[in-house]
Amino acid sequence: MTLRLARPLLAALCLAACTTGATAADLIPTADFARHAPLTNPLLSPDGQHVSVAYHDPDGKTHGLAIFSISDMTKPITLIRMPPYEMPADIMWTSNTRLVVARGKVDGSIGRETTTGELMAVDIDGKKPDYLYGFEAVGKRVATRALDRGWGFIDGKPPVANGHFYMRSVSWEDQDRSTLYDVDAQTSARRQMADIGIGYMVFMVDPQGVPRFTYGVNNEHKWVVFRRDANGGWAKVEMDREHQRFSPIAQVAGSTRIYAEYSPDGVGGALVEQDDTGGNVRVIRKDSFSQVSSTGLWTAQPYRPFATRAETGLPTVTYVDPQDPTAKLHMAISQKFPGYALDFNSFSEDGSELMFSIWSDRDPGRVMLINTKTYKVTPLFTLAPWIDPSKMAERRSLHFKARDGEELEAILTFPKGKPESKLPMVLMPHGGPFEEKDTWAYDETSQFLASRGYLVLQVNFRGSDGRGKHFITSGYHEWGGLLQNDLIDGVKWAIGQNFADASRVCVFGGSFGGYSAMMAPIREPGMFKCAVGYAGIYDLPMMYEKGDIQQNKRLKSELEMTLGTDPAMLVANSPDRMADKLNLPIMLVHGEDDERAPFAQFKAMKAALDAAHKPYETLTKPDEKHGFVKPANVEELFDKLAAFLDRNIGDGASSKSAAP
Repeated sequence: MTLRLARPLLAALCLAACTTGATAADLIPTADFARHAPLTNPLLSPDGQHVSVAYHDPDGKTHGLAIFSISDMTKPITLIRMPPYEMPADIMWTSNTRLVVARGKVDGSIGRETTTGELMAVDIDGKKPDYLYGFEAVGKRVATRALDRGWGFIDGKPPVANGHFYMRSVSWEDQDRSTLYDVDAQTSARRQMADIGIGYMVFMVDPQGVPRFTYGVNNEHKWVVFRRDANGGWAKVEMDREHQRFSPIAQVAGSTRIYAEYSPDGVGGALVEQDDTGGNVRVIRKDSFSQVSSTGLWTAQPYRPFATRAETGLPTVTYVDPQDPTAKLHMAISQKFPGYALDFNSFSEDGSELMFSIWSDRDPGRVMLINTKTYKVTPLFTLAPWIDPSKMAERRSLHFKARDGEELEAILTFPKGKPESKLPMVLMPHGGPFEEKDTWAYDETSQFLASRGYLVLQVNFRGSDGRGKHFITSGYHEWGGLLQNDLIDGVKWAIGQNFADASRVCVFGGSFGGYSAMMAPIREPGMFKCAVGYAGIYDLPMMYEKGDIQQNKRLKSELEMTLGTDPAMLVANSPDRMADKLNLPIMLVHGEDDERAPFAQFKAMKAALDAAHKPYETLTKPDEKHGFVKPANVEELFDKLAAFLDRNIGDGASSKSAAP
């Protein structure tokens, strides 16, 4: 694409560009931050005529699969609702008229989405449903096979849609084995493609349908990679360093070379192109602080990454070849949306239709379609049309040094229209704590707090994702130690930068963030003026006694590795065992049906505060799990949180202290 051709494209995009103003006089209703995006995870059909999405009912509990015609996005041609708390964990078009859906579950709004292991197929009109894999006694092959007692995963498909897809499975009885199948989504017939005696591995399949690599974590929690040898077996790719990561992601078209994500020391990362035997490595992009991603930055067939971005900080794109036609297309669209990130979600099979999304710190996102030949742009849908980006707050990614010299990332959300100094601040630790992270993208809770006048600080402490394996493992067994130090050091840094008022700091977090909301004030007495624990974990030994983690062998093994099992350490780092040290206003919020941090955690913390004669407030809800999903309950939480903060660090607290 030449610059001359870019001009009509830019003109076409003017029709889709947003118009933003600078007015933000009225207080934004709490309900606007409590509502759920009705459509997410869009995927274009192979012929570019339809789009599939995950549908979310306004009640927050009911999800499903929706299919729209590109010519009319006002009403789906098919809508299949799933049982409460179930949702499409993955969707794939196997032809222009048939889709495969992986069923998933989510334990509340802050819970991780998990797959049930069941795979379904359905026609574009909702007819001819079939149960392709799972433990239910239904589907076309029920009379000819034993029940699938295991987990099935969608693992890719041929580059030219032919009604087939690749399915990876792990048996319940033999979780130390991964098997890859070619599955006909119409007949449900399977053909085994590969098999390896390690569970939960991922396979890289070349365009000819031959599995070339498999990679993942073995039973010793070590990263392993295997390459297909000449005899059809698997040869191990040796790793010469403990935290080294190497993930083959695609074959370079017309060659034996591959694209791979690489982290030689487990610090930062790179995207490389190399021979499949490991030689002739060409580094496409390397970052010493952050891992490197190419997600949303691939061309149409034959697939190749045209750009990369770091997984931390601003989503700034670096083009592999700025003269590449797809790179020029990306640049031209980006020029029309300054301040936005741009993802190429999916192309039609012939490359003539491209579905893309734009998003920012102040906009949850919008999805559009562009014809790559005529540059005609068709807006498809807005994730949260009730959100006015011009009224939202700026989020800023900054770095600071922890007490031991480690460089950490902080995300600050600045209240709109207020001076950036001596602000009341809320520290908001993320959940996990491992392999989760806060990003620059729109965050409804941070935006709500900022709309009420608070500076919000989010710290990607040790254990967070996006920095490499070494950064994650350095946080193991440090829930109450190093991780809390990183959070506390972030608060001290924000105060030292004059962003925050040292006399008006509160901490609020969910899940592990709820744990930190109690533990950080214990570790740093006097720093925080209030604390709010939301669906928090307060008794570490209870993690091995109650909750859904105990029902999953792999999750329990990961917990033992990351949290530790020493009884004395678990007790010494449990907030409910140190409630007498919590000398500040406290609020506890919990769903009574929480399976990840069971309601017994709330009861333990409440009992400990009672025994220590500490005052506190509570908000609990029946039929809510790990984080509230009902908009009315989320709205009530936000309103109570705002009132609690106002009394302790907000204008209400200031006026009270100034009264004679």
